[in-house]
Formats: sequence, structure tokens, C-alpha cells
Amino acid sequence: MKRLLCLLLSLASCAFSFTSVQAENDKPDEKRYVIIHADDAGMSHSVNLATIEGMEKGIVSSASIMVPCPWFKEFADYAKNHPEGDYGIHLTLNSEWKNYRWGPVTSRDQVPSLVDGENYLWDNVGQVMAHVNVKDAEKELRAQIKRARKFGVPLTHLDTHMGAVVSRPDLLEMYVNLGIEYELPVLFVANLDPKKYGLIAEKAKELKAVLKKNGLPVLDELVQFYGERDYEKRKNTYLQTLRTLKPGVTQIIIHCGFDNQELQNITNSSSRRDGDRRVFTDPLVIKEVKEQGIEVITWRKFHAMARKKVAAAE
Repeated sequence: MKRLLCLLLSLASCAFSFTSVQAENDKPDEKRYVIIHADDAGMSHSVNLATIEGMEKGIVSSASIMVPCPWFKEFADYAKNHPEGDYGIHLTLNSEWKNYRWGPVTSRDQVPSLVDGENYLWDNVGQVMAHVNVKDAEKELRAQIKRARKFGVPLTHLDTHMGAVVSRPDLLEMYVNLGIEYELPVLFVANLDPKKYGLIAEKAKELKAVLKKNGLPVLDELVQFYGERDYEKRKNTYLQTLRTLKPGVTQIIIHCGFDNQELQNITNSSSRRDGDRRVFTDPLVIKEVKEQGIEVITWRKFHAMARKKVAAAE
């Protein structure tokens, strides 16, 4: 499972190098950009409020929304009324919590391979790999995108919940094709070790060129932390990451929440999610980013940078 998740959700030690996208007038390989990206909007009321706080009072620059989840509409309403924000679809093929689960947006009889014996989406990525038909997955993911647009969400990108959509070569290709068709950047990690990831690595190498050809950006580095619950230790880990960012565009994936009864009833990660919210609204962290000369950007700007680069090369 950890190997699967590392396809997109890399730990601090996982770094993936690509061609950097440089700002105008910057010398090559000097400018550092970061997208502070909050996953799982729409998952719960706590997550929604914390994500909004991170965007309004902190330096969270982007968020992605889980359309099948019960609190989707609340965050969709916020996004519709704040179109200046940066919102992606957290393409969802699994439902991992024991007593808080969701099914597909599409009618279950139209996507039978997506659901388990209880008619929820599969619990984990391994089950998605084993059971999901790519045609059913595509139908469901299109429905998630369509539903978000129907509710007025101004979409800027696509990514994937727990890496399920990039767990098989056919799913990965479908995911990239959706991004190209909808003209939306996709969260994408290439240059994977073929010895470790096999056919996934081969397909990723092929699709990276397709993305570039279509003016869609690819991240230079992707970082996420899971384990540390102590707030100060967690904050120091993030600060160290910011201080050592490499040139190019890095995305730091976080999960915002309030450590309240609602979130505690859903997940044992409530304290970590609360920590992420606090870190990226902390004035000292915000000050550190400025002092380091790091530019916090959105997926919307990242996309514009990539299109500008393609136009300049023509």
C-alpha cells in the first residue's frame, strides 16, 4: 500500500525531478515556487471550515474537493461564491473510513465494478486495483467533474484521492486524458524508478511528454507528511522543508481540519489535520516563506506558466 501511495503522495524523502518552469527574467534553476495544497475539501464540515480558514487567513493556495462526500455542497457553495480561489477535483474511487463512507456519484448499477458488498466505493487502493473496470472509473470521474461544474465550482485542476487513479497504467492514462480533454492540469509524478514501479513507470514516462505537448504542467517535486502528531515537531518539519526547497515548482500536500468531535468520530488523523491548519496559518511560518524568497502560487498560475513556456517555444 505504501508503494502505491508514493506514486503521488510522497514522503519527505521522495523527490522527483522534472524540467523546471521559470518565471520571466529569472535566471535558470534559481526561482522557487510552492503550491500549498489542501486535500479532502467536502469530506466533512470540520475539514471544510479548516480549509477555508487556511485559504483566507493563511497561505493555503489551493484545495481539491471530494465530490461524492456528504459535505461536498457546502464547499461547492463556498467555491462558487469565491471564484478567485483555486479548486481542483479530488477524483475519488475509494472510501476508506470504517463508519463514515460514501458511494459513487453515478448510479451504482451503471458502475458495478466500483462498489463493494455494502454498495460503497472500495475501501482501499489495492481493492481498486483488483476490481475496478477502467470504463466504469471513467464514467464515474466524468460524473464527479460534471457535478462540480453543475454546482458552480470554478475548476483549476484534477488530482487523485490516495493515488487510486494512478494505481494501474490504464487508470493513469485515463486520468491524463481527462485532464487534456477538460484542459485542466493533473497532479502528476513522472521519472519513477522502473525497477520499483514497473509498467506504471513506463506509462508515466510516456504520458509526461503528452502533458507537456498539451501545455499542461508537471511538478518538480511533491511532498507530504503523515506521522508526527506533536504540533511543534510537525511545524518544524514543514519549516525545514520550506528552507530546503529546490528550484522549480513544489507542491506540499496538507490536510486541514479542526480537532473536534465530528472529525475525531471519522478519523484518527484529526490532530494531524488540525496541526496542518495551524501551521499554514501561523504568522511565523508565513514570515519564513517570505524571508526565504519563496513564491506561493496556485494551480491556475502554474498552468499559465506552462502555457506561456509552450508559446515561447513555438
